[in-house]
Amino acid sequence: MGLSIGIVGLPNVGKSTLFNALTKAQNAQSANYPFCTIEPNKAVVPVPDARLPKLQELAGSQKLIQATVDFIDIAGLVKGASKGEGLGNQFLANIREADAILHVVRCFENDDVVHVDGSVDPVRDIEVIDTELILADLQAVERKAERLAKQLKGDKKLGPQLDLLQTLTSHLQTGKPAIDLPELHGELGQELRKDLLLITFKPVIFGMNVDEDGIVHDNDHVLRVRQLASARGARAVKISARMEEELVGLSLEEAHEFLASYGVDESGLDLVIRTGYEMLGLISYFTVGPKEVHAWTIHQGWKAPQAAGVIHTDFERGFIRAEVIAYADYIGHGSEAKCRAAGVLRVEGKEYVLQDGDVVHFLFNV
Repeated sequence: MGLSIGIVGLPNVGKSTLFNALTKAQNAQSANYPFCTIEPNKAVVPVPDARLPKLQELAGSQKLIQATVDFIDIAGLVKGASKGEGLGNQFLANIREADAILHVVRCFENDDVVHVDGSVDPVRDIEVIDTELILADLQAVERKAERLAKQLKGDKKLGPQLDLLQTLTSHLQTGKPAIDLPELHGELGQELRKDLLLITFKPVIFGMNVDEDGIVHDNDHVLRVRQLASARGARAVKISARMEEELVGLSLEEAHEFLASYGVDESGLDLVIRTGYEMLGLISYFTVGPKEVHAWTIHQGWKAPQAAGVIHTDFERGFIRAEVIAYADYIGHGSEAKCRAAGVLRVEGKEYVLQDGDVVHFLFNV
C-alpha cells in the first residue's frame, strides 16, 4: 500500500506549479491563465526518509527502495463545476480513490498573476471548492439512492442502506461535508463509503501557497486559513510553489542550504507527505538485506501478519513469525548479526504490533 493525495483548488492558484515542483517532473503545464491543466496528471513520488541510506550503508545493500506517494493533479475547479462549468469537474473521479486531499489555496498578492475571481480571498476560495466537492458527492449519492430504491422491491435488507443514503442526501444539501455526518462513521457507513468513495469524507490538508516573504512570516491570508483549518479539525501547511521549483535539481546538501537561508528545515514535499502520514496514521517499516533495503508503508496498529501482506499475500497467509530489530538498535549495533549476538533481535508472533522504523524479517510457509 502507499499514500495517494489528490490536489484540488481554483484555477491559477499554483496547483500545477506545485505539482511540477513536488514531482520533479515538468509534465503538468504551468501558465498564467485559468485551465492550463486539461488532463489529470499523476506522478509517483518517493517518500524522503533519512533512515534508509543509513541502513543501506550498514547492510551494504545494492539497492535502496523508498516508499512512494501518488500525487494526482486535476484541472482547476470553478464555481458551477458540478454543473459542468470549467474543466475540473471532468476529472473528479480521478481523486475519488485518493486517501487525502491537498487543497491548494492562494495566500499571496501579486498583480501580475491573474486570479479567476479578480481578488485574493483564500476563505472565499475554499468555500467555492468545498461547495463543488459537496455537490459532486451529492450527485453520486442521489444516483446510488435511485438505484437502491429500485432494488429494494426485491431485497428488503437494503432498507437501512437506503435510509442512510437519504440521511446523507439531506446532510449534503445543507452544505456540510460527508465527514461531518456521525452515521457515516459506523459499520454501515463504512460499507457505504467504500462503495461511493466520497470526496468530502477524505481528510484535508490546506496547502497555503505563499511567496518568499510569506515563508518567513505568516501574512493575513495565512492566519485566516489556519483559523479555518483549526475550526474544522483539518491541517494547514505553508508552502511556496515557486520556492519548490527552485529546489528541483539541487543536491541534498544544496537543498538544505537553500531552505536554511529562508529559516525552514524541510521542503514543501517533505511537509505535505509528513502531514499526510500523520493524518492517516501511516508508518514505515524496513526490510534489509544484501540486495536491497526497502521501506514499506502500513497503518499504525497493524499486526505482523497484516504488515507482511503488504510485501506479498503469501507472507500473510503463511505467516509463522517475525524477527524484529528496532531501528535504533540496528544503527547502534551496526548489523543484524551483532543485534542477534547482543540479544536485541526479537522473535515476535501473530499478535505483535509493528512499530515505526522496525527492521523485520518475516518467516512464512505456504
